[in-house]
Amino acid sequence: MKRILAVALLTASVVLVSAVNGSAHHRSRHTITVVEHATTDAVTNGTKADHAGNILTFANRVFNAADTKKVGTDQGSCVRIVVGKSWECMWTTFLPRGQITVEGPFYDTSNSTLAITGGTGAYRNARGQMRLKYHNPAGTKFDFVFHLIR
Repeated sequence: MKRILAVALLTASVVLVSAVNGSAHHRSRHTITVVEHATTDAVTNGTKADHAGNILTFANRVFNAADTKKVGTDQGSCVRIVVGKSWECMWTTFLPRGQITVEGPFYDTSNSTLAITGGTGAYRNARGQMRLKYHNPAGTKFDFVFHLIR
């Protein structure tokens, strides 16, 4: 009986180690950084006043990390949640090898982190998070730093 238990424990240990090593081996981490030029942002709702429920739409160009070459576009929308403070957003960034979708908060005066909810093409199994950073104080350019787990 002790011998059967020892064999069972040894087998379970090997399976567990293989599973841990296998999952670590199959996950790759990749970072992509682009700079969005926020030139088309439009708040709609029939009023220009800042109200909860306002809708922000956009379809902007995105550039490489050095901000020297256009590498794609994005499009999406946000809903104003807290007046003067935050929006809840979702959008798609279109890159040469596929699309990456994100969802999460956009803060009026600070950086934020959004969830990567999926993708297409080379990013079809993408998960992870995207760090949104103000590229300039005017809020006309933003760094999108995609931390992908594939």
